[in-house]
Amino acid sequence: MKKTSLVWLLLGVIWGSTWLFIKLGLEDLPPFLFAGLRFAMAAAFLWAILGMRRVRLPRAPREWAVMVGTGLLTFSLDYGLVYWGENHIPAGLTSILFSTMPLFVLLLAHVFLAGERMTRWSLGGILVGLGGVTLIFSKQLQFSDPLVFWGSAAVVGGALAAAISSVLVRRFAQHLDSMVLTTVQMSAGGIPLVVLGLCLEGSPTKFHWTAMAWTSLLYMAVIGSALAFVLLYWLLKQVGPVRTGLIIPFTTVVAVLLGVVVLGEVFTWRTGVGGALVIVGLLLATRKTSSEGFAGHPGGPRRLWPLRNAGTANRFPRSGY
Repeated sequence: MKKTSLVWLLLGVIWGSTWLFIKLGLEDLPPFLFAGLRFAMAAAFLWAILGMRRVRLPRAPREWAVMVGTGLLTFSLDYGLVYWGENHIPAGLTSILFSTMPLFVLLLAHVFLAGERMTRWSLGGILVGLGGVTLIFSKQLQFSDPLVFWGSAAVVGGALAAAISSVLVRRFAQHLDSMVLTTVQMSAGGIPLVVLGLCLEGSPTKFHWTAMAWTSLLYMAVIGSALAFVLLYWLLKQVGPVRTGLIIPFTTVVAVLLGVVVLGEVFTWRTGVGGALVIVGLLLATRKTSSEGFAGHPGGPRRLWPLRNAGTANRFPRSGY
């Protein structure tokens, strides 16, 4: 097996497993500080890599404003909503709902990015994917606990926030070094999570720091964040954003399987059919045709993959958390 294929599979498994470790960590840790501490640790690791690479940081205030602003959207709002939401719904369902992010990207890019027009395939994929989300939500409304519904809504809201951030990066920050962009975003976005957690959840010294809590935090910081982004940067350079982007449906399947096998999560027909519709919608939305070729490749249409020229970490919607 080729090295690129092995890295692709490894990254897919890592990102698919992050939903499991979030769920395991949330058994002992509160959502906001759990996320904030994760990014504090991961950002420190990435800053060390930047230091070793001797990468020059941007100097223009506008560039820093874009990096910090998109960091607040991606790492504060997006991750805050996802962690809070997964505290109330299964890990597999969280992964399925968050996989709607590429569909939001296509919609937003069509409106706000010149030349990023939707094709009939992308429009059809969006409609199919949203139909799957609607089917899943029809089940959530049947629960007596309203937090199940609001947890699901929070995850979709997080996907929307991440999509907005990705489109902003495509428009204003595609010239920036990918690792610098991600590191600054992670650093800026992690601070509000830590502050919010300290205000609402108390001091970390009073948490129930079990072996699983530490394992989940370290796994998410080192493997699910720092290592995953390093693998992502390498893979994008080797195979491009289109093939790399196919990790999204793969990680969703991994997350659902781990939720059922490890956590014993119930997998209803609505979740199954709705999740399948979301994945099919995603594949349709990023489909190539015989006359169009792959988006992001020479000869491919600009409109099928809206973030193909952005910084490496933002060329396709992330599928792992």
